[in-house]
Amino acid sequence: MSTPRTSAPARPPAAALLAGGLVAVLLGALVGGAATATIVADPGPLVRWGILVARVVQDLASAATVGLLVLAAFLTPETTRTHRRLTATRLAATTGVLWVVSSLVGLVLTFASLAGEKLSTPGFLQQLSSFVLSLETTRVLLISAGVAALVTVGAALATSRTAMAWLALLAVGAVLPLSLNGHAAGATDHETAVNALAAHLVGVVLWVGGLLALAVMRPLLGADLPVTASRFSVLAGWCFGVVAASGLLSAWIRLGGLGGLTTAYGLLIVLKVAALAALGYAGWRHRRTLLARLHVDHRDGAAFLRLVVAELAVMGAAVGLGVALSRSAPPVPETPVPNPSPAFVLTGYPDPGPFTPVRWLTTWQTDWLWLSVAVVMVGLYLTGVRRLRRRGDHWPVGRPVLWVLGWAFLVYSLSGAPGVYGRVLFSMHMVMHMTVAMLVPLLLVPAAPLTLALRVLPARPDKTWGPREVVLEVVHSRYLRLFANPVIASALFFFSLAVFYYSPLFDLALRTHTGHQLMVLHFLLTGYLFTWVLIGIDPGPRRWSPLILLVILFATMSFHAFFGVVMTDGTTLLAPHFFEALHLPWMTDPLGDQQKAGAIAWGVGEAPTLVLTLLVAVAWVRSDRAETKRRDRQADRDGDAERLAYNAHLADLARRDRSGRSS
Repeated sequence: MSTPRTSAPARPPAAALLAGGLVAVLLGALVGGAATATIVADPGPLVRWGILVARVVQDLASAATVGLLVLAAFLTPETTRTHRRLTATRLAATTGVLWVVSSLVGLVLTFASLAGEKLSTPGFLQQLSSFVLSLETTRVLLISAGVAALVTVGAALATSRTAMAWLALLAVGAVLPLSLNGHAAGATDHETAVNALAAHLVGVVLWVGGLLALAVMRPLLGADLPVTASRFSVLAGWCFGVVAASGLLSAWIRLGGLGGLTTAYGLLIVLKVAALAALGYAGWRHRRTLLARLHVDHRDGAAFLRLVVAELAVMGAAVGLGVALSRSAPPVPETPVPNPSPAFVLTGYPDPGPFTPVRWLTTWQTDWLWLSVAVVMVGLYLTGVRRLRRRGDHWPVGRPVLWVLGWAFLVYSLSGAPGVYGRVLFSMHMVMHMTVAMLVPLLLVPAAPLTLALRVLPARPDKTWGPREVVLEVVHSRYLRLFANPVIASALFFFSLAVFYYSPLFDLALRTHTGHQLMVLHFLLTGYLFTWVLIGIDPGPRRWSPLILLVILFATMSFHAFFGVVMTDGTTLLAPHFFEALHLPWMTDPLGDQQKAGAIAWGVGEAPTLVLTLLVAVAWVRSDRAETKRRDRQADRDGDAERLAYNAHLADLARRDRSGRSS
C-alpha cells in the first residue's frame, strides 16, 4: 500500500509556523539583547545568532514530532481502508531527524558560547568531546538529543497504535530535560522555575505540535476531520491552561514584580502574553464556529485552514519570543547569594533553623509541581462524582473524602515540615517517605479512581484511544499483570526501599531537583501498587485469596521492620558526603538522626500495616459471605444438588469400604 503524499498540503502550515518563529526570535533578540556581543570571550555572531535559530528549529521540530505521534495514537480514527496513523508516524520520523540535527547543532553552538570560543578555533572539537558530559548545560542537551534519536528511529519502524503511544510519551520525555537549562531566576526559586518551565514546555509542544499535525493531516482525514479536530480542541484547552498558568508563574519569578514590565525583558513578556491571548481567542473561535461548520460539512475546510495557518504563525512567534527570552537577561539577576550556607549550596534552600514542635504547623515551602498535580486530580475526581450524581448514579460519600485527604497529606508532606526539613534531616525525610509511600496510598486506593473514571468517561465507538480506552489498556495490559502480582509488588515496595537508601540514589535525590521528583514519584507509585494489590477495588488482574495476601503482607512488613532495625542499629552514615557537609549548627549528630529515621521507619509503618491487615481481613470475611450466599442461591435453584451429590459420594465410598472388608 502506498503512502499518500502530504508534502504539498503541509507546506503552508509548516511555513507559517517556521516563519513566525524565526521572525519573532530575531526581533526579540534585537529588543532583549539575546545576541549582543560579549566584552570578554565573544564566540562571534555566527554562534550568537546561530543558537537562536537552532533553538527555534529544535523547538518547532520537537513539537511537530510530538503532535504527529499524539494524533496518530490518540486522536484520529482508523479503518481498514485508511493508513493515517502510519502516515503521521512516518512524518514524525522526518521531523524527528530535523529535531535531532538541530539539537546537535544547538549543542555545539551552546558549548562554543559557554567556552567563549569561535567554531574555527583550533582544538575546538577536542574541547567539545572532552567537556560535553561534564557541563550540565551540554549534558542536558545531549540527553535530550539522544532520546529524540530513539523516538525518530521508533517512528520510522512503528506500525501499532501501542508503539505510537509509547513513542509519543517518550517524545514528551525528551523535551523535559530542557527545563533544566532555563533561567534559574532568584536562586531560592530555582525548583519552582524548573517546574514551571517543564510544564510550559510540555503544554507548548502538545498544543503547537497537535495543531500542526491536524493541519498537515487534514487532506487525509476527510470525513473524520470534525471528530479529530474536536478531540484536539479538548487537548488544546488543557494545554492553554497549562501554558498560561506556568507562563505567568515563570514571568513573575523572572520579572520580580510589576516593575520588571518596563524593561526590554518585560516588553517581550507582554508580547508573549498578547500572543497567548490571541491564541486563546482563536481556540474559542474554533470551538464556537468552525467545529460546528465542519460537523455539518467536513469539506468546508477553507476557513478552517486559514484560521489554522494564522494561528500557527502566532504560535511560531510565541515560540520565537520564548527562545529570545531564554537568552536574554531577566530583571531578576542570576547573581550568587552572598556567603551562602552549606545547606543552601547543597539544596538550593536556606537553613530552615532548629526544628521545634511548632514547626509542624508553621513551616511551609510550596512545591508547585505536586500542588498542581493534587489540585488537578482532586478537581477531576470531584467533577466525575458530580457527573455520576447528575445522572442519578450512586457513589459512596466516603470515597471523595478519602481522595481529598490523600492528596492533602501528599501536599503537606512535600510542602510542609516533612518536605522542608526532609532536605536536611534524615529523620524528617523518613517522615515524608512514610507519608507518601504508606499513608497517602492507604487513602487514595479505597477511593477507587479507576472505577470512577470508567463509569464517567465516554467510550469511543471508532476504536481510537481516548482517556477511557487508555485506562482499559493499562488495566488489562500484561505489564500490569506482571507488576500487580502481589509478590512482585511487595518486592518492589521493599527492595527498592533498601536499594534506594543504601546506594548513591539517596545522595542524588538529596542534591538534585530531578532526583528528588523521581524519588517522590517512585515512592508514590510503589506504595500505591502495593496497597492496591492488597485492598484495591478497582478493576484489574484477578485478585489473590485474602489468606495469601495476609501472608505476603506480614512477610513484607517483617522485611520493612528489619530494615528499620538495621538502620536504627547502624553505625555507618548514609549519604555521608551530603549530611557531613551540611554543618548545621543545631544538628551535631547526623548518625543519631539517621538512627532516629530508622526508628521512624519501623514505628510509623506499624499503624498502616494494622489498617491494611484489618482491611484484608474484612475483605476475606466479605468474600466468604458472598460465597456462602452464592451457594445458598444455587442450592435453592437446584434443590441442593451439590450437597446431595456429596452425600451420595460418601455413601458410595462407605459401600465400597464395607464390600472390601467383607471380601
